[in-house]
Amino acid sequence: MTTGTLRLATRGSDLALRQAADVRDEISTRRRDVELVEVETRGDRLDEDLITELGRTGAFVRALDEEVLSGEVDAAVHSLKDMPTEMPDGLVVAAVGERAPAGDALVTREGGDLADLPRGSVVGTSSLRRKAQVLAERPDLEVRPLRGNVDTRLQKLIAPDLQAEHEARVEAEADHKGDPGAREEDREYERTVEEWFDDLTEFQRAALEHELDHEYDAIVLAEAGLRRSDLFYRDEYEVERLDRADHVPAPGQGAVAVTASDPEVIETIRSAMDHEPTRVATSVERTVLAELGGGCIAPIGVNALVQGEHVSARVRVLSADGDTEVKANRDLPLRTYREAAAEFAASLREQGAAELIEAAKRAADTETAKRAEEGEDDDGAAGDDAAEAVEE
Repeated sequence: MTTGTLRLATRGSDLALRQAADVRDEISTRRRDVELVEVETRGDRLDEDLITELGRTGAFVRALDEEVLSGEVDAAVHSLKDMPTEMPDGLVVAAVGERAPAGDALVTREGGDLADLPRGSVVGTSSLRRKAQVLAERPDLEVRPLRGNVDTRLQKLIAPDLQAEHEARVEAEADHKGDPGAREEDREYERTVEEWFDDLTEFQRAALEHELDHEYDAIVLAEAGLRRSDLFYRDEYEVERLDRADHVPAPGQGAVAVTASDPEVIETIRSAMDHEPTRVATSVERTVLAELGGGCIAPIGVNALVQGEHVSARVRVLSADGDTEVKANRDLPLRTYREAAAEFAASLREQGAAELIEAAKRAADTETAKRAEEGEDDDGAAGDDAAEAVEE
């Protein structure tokens, strides 16, 4: 396709639309317009608790790719970490754009890194991988599920302080008005509740509306999601990048991929935006994941970086509680990176990764059976790992 309008499918979340808009800008020309087509996926319709049971593919990816295969759209934009390692017949990854920062970030209200959190602090995350990695470093912390889009998770972090201040201001104003002898200069707060509220940002006002089951002292998110949502720098919280040597990202994290089926569309998109170092690095990561066979069930981190004639790969497979792990680093030859990545994964399986993954699968099967016995259907509750798909 050299001219005309190219139809690009995307989810309708704010982050997904931002990613799709970036792709549109990269492949648009004066002779070729690009139209974004919002597609509702099953994951968008479901309670987030169900996402793990379905798998990221079933929840977020499949609906967009079906639109491509049916000819309703020309291509689809995905966060690469949410995509299956096996593609449907007739569909290919046309391009992988240049990667954003691939690592995770710790967000706190006061600042500091993971080591600075007091014993017993509550850390929020919707990823089994992040949970296991946090507990491996700090087993004295409590990790609780935290779901929602990027802005929602951040608002849940800052909500307790804002809600407490609002309540205090309301009570102080009521007490002042209820005291017949109170003087205006004796008010506890200089501004009224209404004036204070008017000065809040939309982000802060939304935080006031959240109903919280518990408070979080910190949360862990993908750095790429924070940056793409323009939420990395804000006055309400502090962000600390986590060391990728210990907090190994999910395969494909930080990268955006475009799928297509028509050869002309594939070539058009590939020539416009494909970033070869990112494509190679993420191919290594996804090959390792496919060979390990953990999918979104087990806590698996895989990160690769092209360095000259080699691809430096780091893998970390953990138990759910972070107590047991298999990890390794290896420099793979660039010339045969796919074969070398498969061999690397095989060696990890022999070192004990296979047992950790099988244990994770058994735990997931047990939890699924338990819910079935309790009569929960597709609108019931489930695990929490793949809910991280909504954030990047």
